[in-house]
Amino acid sequence: MRTEKTSILNEVIERVKASEFCFVLNYGGLKVTQLTELRQTLAKSGARLMIVKNTYLGKIAKDMGWADISAMLSGPTAIITGKADVAEIAKSLTEFVKKNDKAAVKGASLEKAALSATDVEALSKLPSKDAMRGMLLGTLLAVPTSFVRVLNAPLLNVLYALKAYEDKKNGSAA
Repeated sequence: MRTEKTSILNEVIERVKASEFCFVLNYGGLKVTQLTELRQTLAKSGARLMIVKNTYLGKIAKDMGWADISAMLSGPTAIITGKADVAEIAKSLTEFVKKNDKAAVKGASLEKAALSATDVEALSKLPSKDAMRGMLLGTLLAVPTSFVRVLNAPLLNVLYALKAYEDKKNGSAA
């Protein structure tokens, strides 16, 4: 392999290694403006789109120890990598594919597991990390909140009784 190709391959391998995910996209038939729009959308989310050769992607998959991705190695291929919320990136990709019929998600790699296009679509339906954290926090706080309410109930009942007694006493004096 020529030195230029080796350096490109090494750069792509380093980017994929540093990434938490790697989505594979078929971009065949898209215009440059459409790809630029996708790049800008992904950049806002903390991801980056790179166009790669299928042979490079095959070598990367072998080097990274991914499952067999030979089904993804056909047609024009772009990879999306980064350290962002995976569900948010999957949502961005599925929305882009719905708007642009010529693009298609081929699959993804997440923690060395190969995901199909349907898996990526299912991933896009998950809430974001922040929403999931909020749901978890709400669940965790529900038990202590209920416990405090139970502990406060007898004291509140006594206070309501005293208030009713005071109101009754003030009402009978008038």
